[in-house]
Amino acid sequence: MPSETITTTGEVLHVYSDRAYQVSLPNGKKVIAHPAKSMFPRKDEIIPGARVALEMTPFDFEKARIADVL
Repeated sequence: MPSETITTTGEVLHVYSDRAYQVSLPNGKKVIAHPAKSMFPRKDEIIPGARVALEMTPFDFEKARIADVL
């Protein structure tokens, strides 16, 4: 991602697959998130209700990358 990465937290609402999740942001907006490559060993921790750290680009507020499970 570019250097202008936005970091925030969210709550997993729905698991579409092991590569796509619906996440609710603190402001109530829902985005589609995918795990970073470093998160693949921990993907069983990404379940509905889990708090996650997200990275977003300022150019697309519909998608995010899951950087960590909190």
